[in-house]
Amino acid sequence: MAHTDQTTRRDLRREIAGTIGLLTDEHDFRAMRRYRSFSFDDHAAYLHQVEALLKTRAAQGTHTTIALFDPEEYAEFCTGAGLDPDAPASRSRFTAELAANGPTVPYEGQPLADLLPVLVDEAVRQATWEYASHLLAHLGSCTTCGEDLGRAAFTRASRLLLRVLETAPPGNRHLVCSVSGSPETLVSVLHADDELDGTPLIDEAEALEFTSVLALGLATHSPGGLVMRTSTPNGPDRIHGWRLRGYGLEPLTAGEVFDAYCTDVESGDLIAPESNVDYCAPPDLGDDHRSPGHHH
Repeated sequence: MAHTDQTTRRDLRREIAGTIGLLTDEHDFRAMRRYRSFSFDDHAAYLHQVEALLKTRAAQGTHTTIALFDPEEYAEFCTGAGLDPDAPASRSRFTAELAANGPTVPYEGQPLADLLPVLVDEAVRQATWEYASHLLAHLGSCTTCGEDLGRAAFTRASRLLLRVLETAPPGNRHLVCSVSGSPETLVSVLHADDELDGTPLIDEAEALEFTSVLALGLATHSPGGLVMRTSTPNGPDRIHGWRLRGYGLEPLTAGEVFDAYCTDVESGDLIAPESNVDYCAPPDLGDDHRSPGHHH
């Protein structure tokens, strides 16, 4: 009977998914060392132990997700929930919250060194989306037509992104949207890889963040731009670009795209162009990209 109970518990452990809150850099690790119950004293050794645990759980058939553990957010969480931050149970509670609402990536056997930048990128993506969405939600209504400015801009940005993808040459596309503002410039990245039928395969979370950043630039008439790089197996990469202008996208000439890519932002010095890359004027998006008629 005991053997059966042990077997049952082992089978149940395989059914339980877990989340590990990871301290990705030395600065955050040092911040957690102020808690006496946090027993690690070396970040490299800590990461080694985490990776060993991940491998063990994977070998047992247990699924694990990795969440970005932020010590400042943890302290705020404990204050708000009335928890003792110097307690493992509080860290577990916070990690459970991260699993539900924070940036996470699944562990699939990859080296931890490869997983860390993916997790950080995911955290940046979510923070960018939350910030852009917050600003869009507080733009208010148009004084002329009463339409919600943030919602209208998001709809507009969605249509523009769709036109960019529809008119793009075949291939795998890497899009970057940047919007200048205060306190900092927002940058969002979107990957769109062709499926067998030619339709673009995009990540919904990436697309949501990208559209929100583009919408914010349109709604606030901020300086910004959109660049798309298309790659194919048997030809040169093609790079197109647009600047945000008014409530739409204004195409860059091939020369302007070349200048943007081959000029150092800091010094203004020329940079040698990449090999096997064509700097091109973008495809025509149609009249809609100029936003005829009333716009905000």
